[in-house]
Amino acid sequence: MKPHYDFSNARRGPVIPPTARTTAVTLHLDTETLDWFRDQVNRAGGGDYQTLINRALREYIALRREPLEDLLRRVVREELHRAA
Repeated sequence: MKPHYDFSNARRGPVIPPTARTTAVTLHLDTETLDWFRDQVNRAGGGDYQTLINRALREYIALRREPLEDLLRRVVREELHRAA
């Protein structure tokens, strides 16, 4: 380590600023739920559990937007196409 560090040009705030598409919120989650997401990230070799939670929420929203019948038809078509 250096005996002295120069912070005269330092700025407050995150090293990587959040994108314009994100909003910081305070969210209370069950400990077990949070532990599961953290464990998934650790098993994958690292990363950001918040990104994983966001991805899971987006998938849930996408499933809710698409009617079940349409979802099943799409999945069957994709599987038939792969099998051909």
